[in-house]
Amino acid sequence: MKIVDSINEDVLKRSLQRARERKIILPTFAQQKNPSLIPESIVHRLQSVGLWDVNPLNLFRITWKNEAQAVGGGFGEGNWIEFPKELTGVDARIVGILGKWFPTGAHKVGAAYGCLAPRLVSGNFDPTTQKAVWPSTGNYCRGGAYDCALLACPAVAILPEGMSRERFEWLRSIGADEIIATPGTESNVKEIYDKCWELRRERGDKIVIFNQFEEFGNAIWHYQMTGSVIDEIYRKHFRTPRSRLAAYISSTGSAGTIAAGDYLRTVSPSIKVVGVEALQCPTLYQYGFGAHRVEGIGDKHIPWVHNVRNTDAVCAVDDEQVMQLMRLFNEELGRKRLHDEGVPAPLIARMDQVGISGICNLVACIKTAKYYEMDGRDVLFAPLTDSMDLYASRRQEMTEAEGPYTEAKAIAHYARYLQGIAPDYLRELTWADRKALHNFKYFTWVEQQGKSSDELRQLWDEDFWKEIFSPEQVQEWDRLIEDFNESTGVLKEL
Repeated sequence: MKIVDSINEDVLKRSLQRARERKIILPTFAQQKNPSLIPESIVHRLQSVGLWDVNPLNLFRITWKNEAQAVGGGFGEGNWIEFPKELTGVDARIVGILGKWFPTGAHKVGAAYGCLAPRLVSGNFDPTTQKAVWPSTGNYCRGGAYDCALLACPAVAILPEGMSRERFEWLRSIGADEIIATPGTESNVKEIYDKCWELRRERGDKIVIFNQFEEFGNAIWHYQMTGSVIDEIYRKHFRTPRSRLAAYISSTGSAGTIAAGDYLRTVSPSIKVVGVEALQCPTLYQYGFGAHRVEGIGDKHIPWVHNVRNTDAVCAVDDEQVMQLMRLFNEELGRKRLHDEGVPAPLIARMDQVGISGICNLVACIKTAKYYEMDGRDVLFAPLTDSMDLYASRRQEMTEAEGPYTEAKAIAHYARYLQGIAPDYLRELTWADRKALHNFKYFTWVEQQGKSSDELRQLWDEDFWKEIFSPEQVQEWDRLIEDFNESTGVLKEL
């Protein structure tokens, strides 16, 4: 299946003119994967650009491999944290790759680019007459709004009204054209979809909706970028003659990030790919529903872009555990408890780089290691989507609701929610389980969102996913991007 199947030359001409006027150069997907391919003239100019600045050059910082500094950073191998046994209680090596060092502080800016760029360079999105609509439970619409700000495209952000205050404040500061708050919180994805249909009826072709739950560009970006950087980190820093790339654990959310598991399966066929969700809304775990506090993972349905055939297990994590670990990892007395239990000081100092969904993934990693009886030969990876920079208001709310953090709470939380992690609420998926979860997509996507039964059946064919994730797909996008940059002439002028 080709994502770009036509070129609209008239629209493309207008997009090229806009790019010339705003001095916009687009990075290729190859450059995002391997920043050493970025022209030296751009690397030099980035030395005076802040990581979050609204500067078109920051498009070249849409990569896992940014140097970990706020201003003027270059590129390296990527950023990660290894969580030692003193914290996890298991011999298996657990590694989290950090989304904090993307522009906007979360990797969703890359997924959004994977959806927007192919449409832009093929003339299937017109930045001069259309608005880009970003339905999300948080970080994806932030990423889309940021990409649009850099690309001089008007953006509409849609997210539930109950998401963290920081998300709304940042969207206003970035200059999003519209910010639409829908009813509910993290679990209210259908309300976001309903708003999208309302906008379609009202505005027609004046908008283009980039729904991350059905946009294959989201999954393709993570397959190529997230999957490959994990493979590189493992091979260079963790592989030994006896080691195993044993598991990839990711909250499902829009099912973009978990697509990295499809890539890792190609290099480690025995890997366990584990989807994670909140126990309070166990959609994958038991076709359940509910509301929860693990921001950024979405639920109550199976995303269209989730290749369920490639998911080996589902792990449900109690959101109370996640929120109390947030306090343990970030409050002064919580960190003292970690220190007293032998957790290395350099790691403690970095725990604020792990956001709420990252804590959820860490718990799921420990559950996975215990369930499969993994040992020191096994290396598990998980994405840490964002950092605590985006959740100061949540810490404040916890303090207001439960009072100051005390030594007694720290002792209890360490024992119960960290050392007490058990391999419960983890469900291995049989062939029949995976097929059932796949068929469960019907009720959202065919009955509500306009897909056909034949399209759903096509998603069960493993050849479909091989074609979606084929190198030829992004190679074609890169050719279009290179042609776009050539036509604008901006790169030549640097």
